[in-house]
Amino acid sequence: MKLDILVFAVHPDDAELGCSGTILKHIALGKKVGIVDFTRGELGTRGTAETRDHEAADSAKILGLHTRENLKFKDGFFKNDEEHQLEVIKMVRKYQPEIILTNALHDRHPDHGRAGDLANDAIFLSGLIKIETTLAGEKQIAWRPRLMLQYIQDRYIKPDIIIDISDFIEQKIESIKAFKTQFDSPDESEPQTYISSPEFLESVIGRARELGKQIGGKYGEGFTSRKLLGVDNFNNLL
Repeated sequence: MKLDILVFAVHPDDAELGCSGTILKHIALGKKVGIVDFTRGELGTRGTAETRDHEAADSAKILGLHTRENLKFKDGFFKNDEEHQLEVIKMVRKYQPEIILTNALHDRHPDHGRAGDLANDAIFLSGLIKIETTLAGEKQIAWRPRLMLQYIQDRYIKPDIIIDISDFIEQKIESIKAFKTQFDSPDESEPQTYISSPEFLESVIGRARELGKQIGGKYGEGFTSRKLLGVDNFNNLL
């Protein structure tokens, strides 16, 4: 299946936190969108790898994703090396997206930045015809997307572009809440964490409101780019 947009996320729920409004908006526009999670989030304080699997599937239904899969890299200990790059390359070539969204290149969580660099390097290498990969016994062709952006989870990162998600904020929050073990959960049997408090979800909404205000909308999601972004004419900026 060819996708219009492929989202790489190091943990299940990263895509929901960083760019689910953008995902929802583009699916509503008729685009095909999928997520590939790198790990099962097994080092998370709350829940298990198995519960995260179920929650990711529930969120995928809310988002209306065309596909979601997990590479099952080792949470916290995966590397940006040839072994992992080849697995990511296989996903790029499998889905042949025009646009790829990835974790931030710099973040307070070391997995996020490392995953962003892994995706960035693998995406470049995916376009090299002398790197050979096979999937399900079939030789893959080289593929490089037209655009790669990094979604933002930390407040201190300044976006290069903001997408208006005003019509999709409620579904965004619903997709985040699908991860019941992680967010806004009153379960007293689990340790309380920074992200399990109601205040955390309030901060997610607050950041979306702050980004939306910067572009004259109600809610927004921000992205960074390693290269300059261009448009065909000024009207595309209106």
